[in-house]
Amino acid sequence: MDFDVFLQQLVNGLSLGSIYALIALGYTMVYGIVKLINFAHGDIMMMGAYAGYFVLIWLGPSVPSFLLAMFVAMVFCAFLGMGIERLAYRPLRNAPRLNSLITAIAVELILQNMMRVLPFVGPNPRKFPSLVLDDIAIGSVRIEGVKAMVIIFSVLLMIGLYVLVNKTKTGKAMRSVSYDLQASSLMGINVNGTIGITFAIGSILAGAGGVLYANAYPSIDPVMGYMPGLKAFVAAVLGGIGSIPGAMVGGVLLGIAETMVKGYGPSSYADAISFSILIVILLVKPTGILGKKSVVKV
Repeated sequence: MDFDVFLQQLVNGLSLGSIYALIALGYTMVYGIVKLINFAHGDIMMMGAYAGYFVLIWLGPSVPSFLLAMFVAMVFCAFLGMGIERLAYRPLRNAPRLNSLITAIAVELILQNMMRVLPFVGPNPRKFPSLVLDDIAIGSVRIEGVKAMVIIFSVLLMIGLYVLVNKTKTGKAMRSVSYDLQASSLMGINVNGTIGITFAIGSILAGAGGVLYANAYPSIDPVMGYMPGLKAFVAAVLGGIGSIPGAMVGGVLLGIAETMVKGYGPSSYADAISFSILIVILLVKPTGILGKKSVVKV
């Protein structure tokens, strides 16, 4: 096996895995607080990609306009995530979990089909105006500038999330609500506000992931978030659903595994491998790599 080719595939896997990790963080944060699998999360990523697309179409692809597109996508997705939580999920917070799960699937379908019928979007794929960056040479290995940018942005966003969750009052409130929602309410924490902020932060990461994904794979359409969203869910389960470090680890591992399959085997097997990993982890270690067992009182 050519070591340079292996390193090249490893970099590709890190680039893809970092995007999966950003999206998986939204899944795991929401599940950690309200025990809900938000299957509409992949479509929030899609909405972020379109928000960035319209900014770049307006200003043209350049570094400043790309940064503005990232900012607009993140802000737009933050409000979208909070709106979905307020209108669709909050009224069902005390309902059986199946009700919330069905609602999440319904929100996913609404977002996809809404974008398909909007006259300025439509069902057809569009070419994303991606940046053209110089490659980076490390020895005999050349790293595409776009993929290096994806990795750098993803790492910075994950570091920002770590600081927010572990070093701020908002993060302390999020951890408290995740541990015990009712006790947090009795201690004076604004539970509804904290859950809304959690949805906003997860949606911000999804919006950023959407722009980065569209920049690395420059084609967008209303159902583009479906498969990355499912794979990010696999990454969240792999790392340990509810664990923020687990989502990061799971996303990176899944991206590397998928890229290695594409590089050294039939690329058509890549999706099958991703979901096979989900089945294996549920059979062998249902809590995931960094997940912890929870005791449910009955």
